[in-house]
Amino acid sequence: MKPRDTPKLHTHLGILDVSALVGGEYGAMVTTTLGDSLVILKPTIEDLVMKMARKTQVVYPKDLGLMMVKLGVHSGSRVIETGTGTGATTALMAHLVQPTGMVYTYDIRPDFQEAAVKSIERLGLSSWVTFRSGDAREGFTDRGMDAGVLDVGDPWEVVRSMKEALKPAAAMAAITPTTNQAEKLVAKMADEGFVAIETVELLLRHIEARVGMTRPSGVMVGHTAYLTFGRKTSGP
Repeated sequence: MKPRDTPKLHTHLGILDVSALVGGEYGAMVTTTLGDSLVILKPTIEDLVMKMARKTQVVYPKDLGLMMVKLGVHSGSRVIETGTGTGATTALMAHLVQPTGMVYTYDIRPDFQEAAVKSIERLGLSSWVTFRSGDAREGFTDRGMDAGVLDVGDPWEVVRSMKEALKPAAAMAAITPTTNQAEKLVAKMADEGFVAIETVELLLRHIEARVGMTRPSGVMVGHTAYLTFGRKTSGP
């Protein structure tokens, strides 16, 4: 490798020679060219998801966390998702269902899935993701799913397909950016016999905690999406 090709991290605190860090330990303190100190930390699943290459809007961790809890996703779960999009939600679910579970993710856009496939491979999670190309409105080929996620522009058009794919009493979650979409979705879920239907919005505000002058941060992550949840019944 030529000197000019040596990977370097450029920051406002100076430049860091990344190649010199290979093989080192996480938690180590390093010094930039400007003399500032940085700590090398092992990335969490949140870091990895938020830094994935994206062609669509990524679902924020604040929303993903509640979704996974409400859906009950755990090791061994079989989860169905549409659409794949960036693959951020897919990656988190794959991380949670390993080593014996599987995420079946559908998307009608091959170019979106191609990017997601590369990201999932890079994260080492390919063994727990099955990619399927197709229009979810025409139905899923997978059945007996423990949970389901809808992240499409017209989720009400996919509720019937989701119902057919889920086990009785299984939970589904849908992501919608507008209230109009949430309204149509909830009405369709009720028509299809889903129960325990609820729609929520999460707002995340950081607190600048300092002795004697703690206050809310002046910047916060406000509206990102409306999350709608429901449980499948075996009746009409």
